[in-house]
Amino acid sequence: MLSPEYPLRTARLLLRPLGDADAEPMLAYKSDAENVRFVPYGVLSIEDIRERLRTTWAGSVFTAEGDAVCLGVEEQGTGRLVGDVVLFWRSERDRAGEVGYILDPAFAGRGYATEAVAALLDLGFDGLGLHRITARIDERNTASVGVVERLGFRREARLVESSWFKGEWATMLEYGMLAAEWAARADRP
Repeated sequence: MLSPEYPLRTARLLLRPLGDADAEPMLAYKSDAENVRFVPYGVLSIEDIRERLRTTWAGSVFTAEGDAVCLGVEEQGTGRLVGDVVLFWRSERDRAGEVGYILDPAFAGRGYATEAVAALLDLGFDGLGLHRITARIDERNTASVGVVERLGFRREARLVESSWFKGEWATMLEYGMLAAEWAARADRP
């Protein structure tokens, strides 16, 4: 079991468990059709968000394979919620995980996603002892591709029209990183 000590701190951000007070700020970016275009859910209402905060997004500890830790990404100086991130524990035997993230477009272009995902890599590799962390990205999501490539993820596959997603075929890019590769990076955020 891993029960991280929250908040996780980066240079500019706090990553912390999500709560009821996050519903309204989340509505700003989870009710925007263009912003949720590449995540595995559609536009959400405030009721949808509140329900997910009580269930799907309530995880903040790892007890077993299949668990996910969902964290709010908050600006340290202002306390504003700028997005949320998730680390999935995919396999205990293979020591594998996967990252996901979504930010409020009002905070795009500031490097927050890169900084927050770097904190997830530290949590997964150093905290949970994962060997490998992946990211699956629709190739049209160039901003997300930029995040993982800046962090040093390696593109391992391009799966042409491999997923029927939101009424159309999506070509998925699979990225991966090993714990040793992350540990060797001198320029880690």
